[in-house]
Amino acid sequence: MNQLHSDAVDQTLRLVFQGVVPEIVLVVTACVLFLLGTLRAGRAMAMPLAMLGLLGAAIAAAFVKFPDPALMIPTIAPLSFDPLAIYLRCVVIISGALYLLVATAENTGRSQPEYLGCLLVAIAGLSLSCAANDLVTIFLSLEMISIPTYVMLYLGRNDRQGQEAAVKYFLLSILSSAFLLFGFSYLYGMTGVTNVTALLKLMPAMASSPAAILALVAVIMVLAGIGFRLTAVPFHFYAPDVYQGAPTGVVSFLAYAPKVAGFAVLFRLFAVTTNLEAPIYPNPDKIAILLWVMAAITMTLGNVLALLQDNIRRLLAYSSVAHAGYMLMGLAAATQPAAAVTGDPFISGSEAILFYLVAYGAMTIGFFAVLMNLGTPERPIDAIDELAGVGQSHPFLGISSAIFLFSLMGLPATAGFAGKFFLFAGTMNVPTTGSMGSLYQVLVLVAAVNAAIGAYYYLRVLGVMYLRSTLSPLTTTPKAPLVLAIVICVLITIGFGVYPWPLVAEAEFAVQPLILPPAVALGQ
Repeated sequence: MNQLHSDAVDQTLRLVFQGVVPEIVLVVTACVLFLLGTLRAGRAMAMPLAMLGLLGAAIAAAFVKFPDPALMIPTIAPLSFDPLAIYLRCVVIISGALYLLVATAENTGRSQPEYLGCLLVAIAGLSLSCAANDLVTIFLSLEMISIPTYVMLYLGRNDRQGQEAAVKYFLLSILSSAFLLFGFSYLYGMTGVTNVTALLKLMPAMASSPAAILALVAVIMVLAGIGFRLTAVPFHFYAPDVYQGAPTGVVSFLAYAPKVAGFAVLFRLFAVTTNLEAPIYPNPDKIAILLWVMAAITMTLGNVLALLQDNIRRLLAYSSVAHAGYMLMGLAAATQPAAAVTGDPFISGSEAILFYLVAYGAMTIGFFAVLMNLGTPERPIDAIDELAGVGQSHPFLGISSAIFLFSLMGLPATAGFAGKFFLFAGTMNVPTTGSMGSLYQVLVLVAAVNAAIGAYYYLRVLGVMYLRSTLSPLTTTPKAPLVLAIVICVLITIGFGVYPWPLVAEAEFAVQPLILPPAVALGQ
């Protein structure tokens, strides 16, 4: 029996390595790029090699056979190759391709190989965080995103403002990592395991133990650590300064990639991808209220402060905070036990989040690509007034900006509208019975009011672009890689806005519960 178990463990670990071939390709390519950075002749090869590495990762993800979860012991495997991981890996690879296109316009000079290498490592970490099934793996994958980002912040902009942004992000990022590790230490101390699947199996037994209060402390610390990456209140205060001082391409990465990793981790830890019959953690009502308050305050503070901004980067920073609040609303709904929901809900909070991550990525990366095309690395677009007259002087960029801004505010026929609608519907599906009562319906009302507030400052930007003329029109010429990135983002924004159902179907499949064979029950 012991020999059979040992063989099963060995097979699980071998299959894990088989499943991370795409990430291995990315890291190996990054290492080659770092070596090229030491050669003057190799710098010209950096971008083609980075593109080739990402293409190789995409081919590996599409054609390399992923391990069958039924052949793995989930309470041993540090990574989980379930539908959720596969869905998010596809999102990561597509967004990675867009970031490489955006990186072509970044002012990295002789440091381009190092910049692109860091970007590939961050993409690999982002992909690993989406499949992480162990507390140690979660932490390491998140650091694979954070550490290269520090370097990218510094390489892209070497003036005083850029260095200040890099230092602020570095210091606050390591503080958030400390919070996260503190929460993980409590989870490990309560259960004696770091594997997430095993932890979730053991956690319900803690509800009646004196350690129940420690679970609440652990959840708060984990939310604090992840909240920094989501730019959720009160962990958002770094965002405006970093967005204003950092290189535009890195800002577009910070606005989206950490959110994907953060919600992927929260999905794993809060078990929103399973049909919960009962709460996993002790004190579920307190956790639900905590998520409710975080969502309401995050979206409200983000939208209200965005109204006061004259700097387009700071406006987008607070916009990012607000959109994190919308997605936290879906998370608050997704963590409720499915047993309380009567009938077949139209869409759940977890499915809505997966859809909205795609929609938000397209409109955010696309709008930042527009800003990069309008400005230059030496003179980036900062003030909203600098966009005056863009609708007339740059028709393609003006129309693209309008599409992205319409999607951000949630107008029909855009992916942003579909995403907000699904988030609202998923939250409304939470039953009004129980201790939470109708608080989720109140949260939807708060979100609707915030969406109206957000529409004002997005329309203000559009008004500057189309209703005002400028005395010094921007004379930049379109850059082919950025134009390609903008076109892809426009197609995603319009395509999933007009016909969202294929992506909805993929999101529904991604959150289906993983069926575990009886032979891999905990302790066997």
